Amino acid sequence: MEVIGRDGTWTFDGEVLRVVPGRDRGVHKLRKALGELVVPLEAVAGMAFEPGRKGGRLRLRLRPAADPFSQAVAGGLADSAADPYRLTIDAGRTGVAEYLVDEVRNARLLEQVPDRPCDRYLMPGPPVPVSASAGDGTASFDGERVRLEFNWMANSKKEEAGPQLFELADIAGVEWAPQSGMGYGCLRFRLRSGDSRLTAEEDPQCLAWGIQKEGGLTALVAAAVVARLPHPAAPAVEAAAIETAAPSPEPAQGETPGDDHDTLLRRLRELGALHKDGILDDEEFATAKQALLRRF
Repeated sequence: MEVIGRDGTWTFDGEVLRVVPGRDRGVHKLRKALGELVVPLEAVAGMAFEPGRKGGRLRLRLRPAADPFSQAVAGGLADSAADPYRLTIDAGRTGVAEYLVDEVRNARLLEQVPDRPCDRYLMPGPPVPVSASAGDGTASFDGERVRLEFNWMANSKKEEAGPQLFELADIAGVEWAPQSGMGYGCLRFRLRSGDSRLTAEEDPQCLAWGIQKEGGLTALVAAAVVARLPHPAAPAVEAAAIETAAPSPEPAQGETPGDDHDTLLRRLRELGALHKDGILDDEEFATAKQALLRRF
């Protein structure tokens, strides 16, 4: 069934919900940039229709950690026109909207979809390469590296630090927050080597903005990086396998840098054995293998 609202169209076939943004000028540019979102039923925690004076609003609630975009913005778009998981309904379509809510609820009950957090992302992140400008600079991500370049509005500490380049393997997490009140919005990358204690204005690991509420399309960059980092609730065996596969910072006794090729092959064979024995499933094996290849 299909529900058409001011912001776009939602279509549900019993298995997936397709969220398609509208093309009107009034639709937020972040929603347009996200494009069509395909939400599998197992990612849905619930849907509600909130009646209003002239119609109402549909709101989709996803299971925690099912969607890298929702994980990245961490509720920062709630009640915002940029939120892709809300749909404004005109008065003449409220009956259809309520019927969609019932259809989704019944499908979840039939399929016994749990409410608990997911241990893997059920939706892909934004495609790469992706870039966005806001406030004091530009952030770009090509799937392997994040680059921050600062402009004339950047604080002197950022100017002194110059452009920043972070390998995906060195990123521990991403923080994104919209501008609020007198505070700054920011897109910050937390590194495994340690976090800066500087403010968003001064931190060279961070873009900061004080005017654009959602920071342009920076949430897309945040989501693309989050989608390619280890899932926050991934099975412990996956993290252990990646840690085991990672080479030591210093060559082991008797090894030289020229031994890297042999070490890589040996660790790949170890991962292959874990996969063959069923200790790692296909997804865990692929993740650990990619992490190993990046580190070498």
